[in-house]
Amino acid sequence: MPRYDFRCRACGSTFEVSRPMAASDAPATCPEGHDDTVKLLSTVAMTGGAAPRGGGGGCCGGGCCG
Repeated sequence: MPRYDFRCRACGSTFEVSRPMAASDAPATCPEGHDDTVKLLSTVAMTGGAAPRGGGGGCCGGGCCG
């Protein structure tokens, strides 16, 4: 389930909420009980065991660059 970051405008705390994508824009209450929160833009971190493909090397995979 995706996690979304929120910041409370009242106390300044940042917290995560796990919820379905269909509810991503629903309001969230901070852990201190404040309702004045805003959803933060976050970057996606990919994790896993997949190895990179190819033999490395710059812009084109190393096969055609000088």
